[in-house]
Amino acid sequence: MALAGLAALTSLGALLFLAWSLRDIRATPDAIPAWPLGGVIGCVVLTFVLRLQAFNTSHYAAFHLENILRSRLARKALQLPPGVLQQMGSGSVAKVMLDDVKSLHIFVADSTPLYARAIIMPLATIVILFWLDWRLAIATLGVLAFGSVVLVLTRQRSEDMAQRYHKAREQVSAAVIEFVQAMPVVRTFDSGSTSFLRYQRALEEWVDVLKTWYRKAGFSARFSFSILNPLPTLFVLIWSGYGLLHYGSFDFIAWVAVLLLGSGMAEAVMPMMMLNNLVAQTRLSIQRIYQVLAMPELSLPQSDQQPQEASITFEQVSFHYPQARTGAALQEVSFHVPAGQIVALVGPSGAGKSTVARLLLRYADPDKGHIRIGGVDLRDMQTDTLIKQLSFVFQDNFLFADTIANNIRLGAPDTPLEAVIAAARVAQAHDFISALPEGYNTRVGDRGVFLSGGQRQRITIARALLQDRPILVLDEATAFADPENEAALIKALAAAMRGRTVIMVAHRLSMVTQADVILLFSDGQLREMGNHTQLLAQGGLYQRLWQHYQQAQHWVPGGTQEEVVENERQ
Repeated sequence: MALAGLAALTSLGALLFLAWSLRDIRATPDAIPAWPLGGVIGCVVLTFVLRLQAFNTSHYAAFHLENILRSRLARKALQLPPGVLQQMGSGSVAKVMLDDVKSLHIFVADSTPLYARAIIMPLATIVILFWLDWRLAIATLGVLAFGSVVLVLTRQRSEDMAQRYHKAREQVSAAVIEFVQAMPVVRTFDSGSTSFLRYQRALEEWVDVLKTWYRKAGFSARFSFSILNPLPTLFVLIWSGYGLLHYGSFDFIAWVAVLLLGSGMAEAVMPMMMLNNLVAQTRLSIQRIYQVLAMPELSLPQSDQQPQEASITFEQVSFHYPQARTGAALQEVSFHVPAGQIVALVGPSGAGKSTVARLLLRYADPDKGHIRIGGVDLRDMQTDTLIKQLSFVFQDNFLFADTIANNIRLGAPDTPLEAVIAAARVAQAHDFISALPEGYNTRVGDRGVFLSGGQRQRITIARALLQDRPILVLDEATAFADPENEAALIKALAAAMRGRTVIMVAHRLSMVTQADVILLFSDGQLREMGNHTQLLAQGGLYQRLWQHYQQAQHWVPGGTQEEVVENERQ
């Protein structure tokens, strides 16, 4: 701000030197006023240098602040429960980390020069005007005060409209993002008519708000800006200065200096209005950033406890999702998984299977009860300790826009290629990777868009195998496996995980028949527990689900295979 302030003062100095030059020329027309003209040139050059340096300094500070804020927000996101981030939505998180931080960058980069121009330059100009002639200084202030009062009244009446404008603009942005991201679905189901209608309505509402705002505040805003234009001030100074000059109470050169300084006074006030708009736009961004930084983090223990083995225990665990319309996702669930066992979680959709898997990752802390690994409560472990115990393969797999090898190496970047290939072989991914033109150096595109769903899933399984952690959680990990590779993939996983604890969330019951223990959930409660043979013998819900699964496997268009054959015989 100091550099920008000095630049403002040197620009005023150039005007004073210019008036000095005119005085010398008027006094001695044949002589060249070298010193005053040199002062003009020097002040102009110095103003340029100072403004350039102020620009560089403010923008460097803005980039530095942007880096600090995004780093803090990224660290905060890592410390928040994953469930909180999911509830916020990726779009909201991205908006805070990108758009809102960028708004602060613009504020810091532009506000510092604006503050100097809006404060230092007007104050210095007023002092010089009073030094030259107090009467013309008061006339200048009168014009500016009148325009400023009109503008302030206009802004007070338009605050509500400004909030409506920003809200409508956010709705337009959300509608655009939804329309573009959902384009494949849109083109398949409704040719874009329904989704485009939502976008069109949001756009029409934004236009209506803009028209209403312009109609309410348009005239007064234009009127105030017209007054704060240099021309009205110049008009007042010309006529008032001419009157003083006519009566001999004012020097001509002083009048010229007042005209030069006074007409620029209005332009010196304009940055203040720009600054007010910038502050108003930045205030909401600051609030959103603060809301994220102020979110409660997962509690971490003072001392870290290390589990000695890979057993898993749920003790009377109850949990509900915030803002969920349904009941509890888990209700007093208790079970113990010895280290090294393969445990399958089955049940109808919404039964709580995936919730069990997510709570192991401390997606959130349970409302009641305890979750332990190796006898240690998850809340007594540091985050790094917990991560070292678990490998996850989710149904909604995620790949970075990087090479296949680097995606498999995630979490272990120094792993040699030989180990990456070995993990890919076990995950049944090596053959299709080798068939690609660039092999393991093939870039997969944004979110793995260049690969099929089954290929992406096998890469994430290879990633989990490479991490070599004592507990593996598979949340519908084979959802995209084709029938040819499904059995081989399960055998490979079972062989690779021998001696490790495996939690397998599955909807296909064929995947769980070889599990050591099957936990059947329904309505957030653990209903049945045992192996495949034991649960079939009980004749309960698992036995009915198995029957339905068997019937679905034999279904063909027109009924089951047996029904079709019987109909053909008749």
